Amino acid sequence: MLDKNEIKELEACCKENRQNILKMVYNAQSGHIGGSLSAVEVMTVLFHKCMKLAPKWDKDKNFEQRDRFVLSKGHVSPIYYCNLAQMGYFPKEELMTFRKLGSRLQGHPAVLCPGVDAATGSLGQGLSIACGMAMGLKLDKNPANVFVLTGDGELQEGNIWEAFMNAPCRHLDNLTVIIDRNRLQIDGCTENIKALDDLASKIRAFNWNVIEIDGHDLVQIYDAIELAKKSNKPTAIIANTIKGKGVSFMENNAGWHGKAPKKEEFEKAMEELV
Repeated sequence: MLDKNEIKELEACCKENRQNILKMVYNAQSGHIGGSLSAVEVMTVLFHKCMKLAPKWDKDKNFEQRDRFVLSKGHVSPIYYCNLAQMGYFPKEELMTFRKLGSRLQGHPAVLCPGVDAATGSLGQGLSIACGMAMGLKLDKNPANVFVLTGDGELQEGNIWEAFMNAPCRHLDNLTVIIDRNRLQIDGCTENIKALDDLASKIRAFNWNVIEIDGHDLVQIYDAIELAKKSNKPTAIIANTIKGKGVSFMENNAGWHGKAPKKEEFEKAMEELV
């Protein structure tokens, strides 16, 4: 359970992450703001409170027992990098090299970046990668967990549903997928393009444990992840979120899926996040 001080610390981290996402994409004049902003709370709680991370452990003894993470929606790498920097994988100053030639912080995660376990970018593949990791850990009798963040638009990919079928068959109770359910993809509303609802019922039909939460509520996020760790099934957490969360003119606006702000837009957005 999170106490008041922990919540306050997480809120400060989320605020910093939102500001850095904007700075990174504005500085590069390239990147994906909307989906990065919707995943801020989920990613921040996961990295700061729920995962066993290598930098906090003795790498010689416990590195292989670290939890694994796969960013299936690889285009929202800014929020991934922000949390890796906060957790000490590389200096925060390096965030401003995002999408620059020669940078370790590519537009989509690559294993050349410290802390990245899987290169992603092609949508729909991350959950299958995570299934493979979880199976390997089981075979090695390794107690580590595997977490994967997907978008909801990418749930329209067939590969995702093969992975949903596979995980319970292989008894992968060490696997948790968190779905950033902001209901928007690059072309508009998910329900107008290829409807997903009733999403919870669909996933339960594949014999998964399913938890639905407010994806911006720090306590709900923490509680759901901790419950997932105790489940005897693979768990899907449907995190209902707002695309572009925190910036009024970006919220629920599919136009901000992959667009960099102009100077005036950047300044206005930063004013709202002070």
